Amino acid sequence: MIEWYNQEGTSQLHPVERGAMLHAFFVGIHPFVDGNGRASRLLLNLELMKAGFPPTVIKVENRLDYYEALDRAHTKKEYDSFIKLVAKEVEGTLRLYLSAIEQ
Repeated sequence: MIEWYNQEGTSQLHPVERGAMLHAFFVGIHPFVDGNGRASRLLLNLELMKAGFPPTVIKVENRLDYYEALDRAHTKKEYDSFIKLVAKEVEGTLRLYLSAIEQ
């Protein structure tokens, strides 16, 4: 995971894509007995915040889609649906932030 993150070109990925991939890779490693999902979502949010995005929460109503997309990423190495899901959640968070400052 660290080798992937440090390789040339990774920094050129959009922060949402880079954060989603980092999240998926970390969960795939599963280094802890408990807390792997929480730690991977922290890595995702760290990556987003480094690029100026607000921290993002995967909504409960999207949890099944989240698990399915993450499973597809691990079993078939198909990351597109997971990246799109994360992007949708980031967009929703941005809309929430913008609506809060408009009022």
